[in-house]
Amino acid sequence: MCGIVGFVGDHQAAPILLDGLSKLEYRGYDSAGLAIRDGASAVEIVKAKGRLRFLSEKTNGGEELKGTCGIGHTRWATHGEPSERNAHPHCSDKGEVVGVHNGIIENYQELKDKLLRKGYTFYSQTDTEVVVKLVDYYYKKYEMGPIDALSKTMVRVRGSYALAVMFQDFPGEIYVARKESPLILGVQNGESYIASDVPAILKYARNVYYIDNLEMARVQKGEITFYNLDGEPVEKETTEIKWDAEAAEKAGFEHFMMKEIHEQPKAVADTCNSFLKDGMLDFTDTGLSEERMQSVRQIHIVACGSAYHVGIAAQYVMEDLARVPVRVELASEFRYRKPLLDPEDMVIIISQSGETADSLAALREAKKQGVWTLAVVNVVGSSIAREADGVCYTVAGPEIAVATTKAYSAQLVVCYLLAMGFARARGQMEDERLSSMVEELRSLPDKIQRILDDKERIQWFAAKFANARDIFFIGRGLDYAISLEGSLKMKEISYVHSEAYAAGELKHGTISLIEKGILVIGVLSQKALFEKTVSNMVEVKSRGAYLMGLTSFGNYSVEDVADFTVYVPRTDEHFTTSLAVIPLQLLGYYVAVAKGLDVDKPRNLAKSVTVE
Repeated sequence: MCGIVGFVGDHQAAPILLDGLSKLEYRGYDSAGLAIRDGASAVEIVKAKGRLRFLSEKTNGGEELKGTCGIGHTRWATHGEPSERNAHPHCSDKGEVVGVHNGIIENYQELKDKLLRKGYTFYSQTDTEVVVKLVDYYYKKYEMGPIDALSKTMVRVRGSYALAVMFQDFPGEIYVARKESPLILGVQNGESYIASDVPAILKYARNVYYIDNLEMARVQKGEITFYNLDGEPVEKETTEIKWDAEAAEKAGFEHFMMKEIHEQPKAVADTCNSFLKDGMLDFTDTGLSEERMQSVRQIHIVACGSAYHVGIAAQYVMEDLARVPVRVELASEFRYRKPLLDPEDMVIIISQSGETADSLAALREAKKQGVWTLAVVNVVGSSIAREADGVCYTVAGPEIAVATTKAYSAQLVVCYLLAMGFARARGQMEDERLSSMVEELRSLPDKIQRILDDKERIQWFAAKFANARDIFFIGRGLDYAISLEGSLKMKEISYVHSEAYAAGELKHGTISLIEKGILVIGVLSQKALFEKTVSNMVEVKSRGAYLMGLTSFGNYSVEDVADFTVYVPRTDEHFTTSLAVIPLQLLGYYVAVAKGLDVDKPRNLAKSVTVE
């Protein structure tokens, strides 16, 4: 969602803030703004609607804004239309308090009514202006310091937020507060940095602080002091970010998405190797014991978006290999249906960022019911990683494109390894078979690379269907899980209406949508279900559909039915999702490119959904 950056140091702040905001564009935004302060002078605020380049052009790359202390923001509209007036930063009536905000203030109307009665006026439609003026109100009414004013505000506000605020009376200082929404802080070479996510400050600071829920901080040049809600100082340790700074750059690729598609062999290999020692599974560092694997009654996998599709695939693999019941749930629905959890259950939360609001809420619901929780996340020190009882880190590196590719593949690998670990612990898998599956898992990176080396065929086919209006994906079992992800990739970046269906459900209504020329993509990687899915493809072809088949080498009979066939290398059928998804990622990418769309920043979408 919204992106926040802040800087206090010796260098000119605006260029650093603009650079940081450019690294947060993947979060989604519709306007941007800066607030810069030069010593004891008043804060200068500049805003622009639209892309970040408009703000950069307006300030000559930040060079026209003099000052070594400042905050910046990219806004993803929630309260109020996208406009320069609604863009952050916002300020109090006399400009003595200036702030930016990520999140949603649920009781903003109630607070706004109160402030109107106290004589405040409002120029925007945002909840952020309300919270900034509430800070100003408490700061002046009680003659409090910034920390006390923020604390009073946090008690009064309902909702989620990350706040960064500057006070006229405290030059060279920025004050931050957090509830639910992510925020990190870093210190390097006597300068201090604030950001919503690691990529924004990766080139400036390697050691970062993760501010916890309902905490505040005073950020000065080269120094950060943390406080709890009572205003008492809190000691914190830094976390070293080991990502290569170049990993957040395009490295010669036209788009981050294509770069990240090509990084999947490495992401899969690195993630796999992080759980293997001397060729054997090792979950020692995750907090997940063999005893817990043996005793668990049922596993609940909770996630959103592509991570949910990983969960669907994991359900098939875990139940088949480990013979343990698995239920997969959308995080946005999990807590609202009042889930019935047993103390012997386990809840697995899958999230790339580790900050997904719905997934974090689901985690807390599970913990409230006394259930052991395991996080599968990509970001070290993220909220979900810190709050879960155990954590399995994927090793995908920073993922910038909104449409996930390498994080999805890394999550799949973790789920395969967990399934094999549960199977071994529960006596469902002998060491010989386990060793064989580990070797097959290790062969996946080379097989993914073989698919990438032949991507031109997918590019040609995508150009042929760039103007498609509807696309349907069908499959059974694990192939249905693959279809779900393929369909999501298509719709989120190419804006083509696409749907995924369990192939056996076609005749229960969906087949009425099939007409001449509609593209139907059949996924056929499961031997036991192959003929049944072929029959479904014949059904839609007889009604005029154009067929693409996606299958493993050797299944050449697909060519008798499909108009175009894509083959992936053979592998253990439990791992087939890792290979079959690659052509579908490429297909969605190339359709979007053929249509001239912004692949990395699709409309209306954000990389990390940190509000409900």
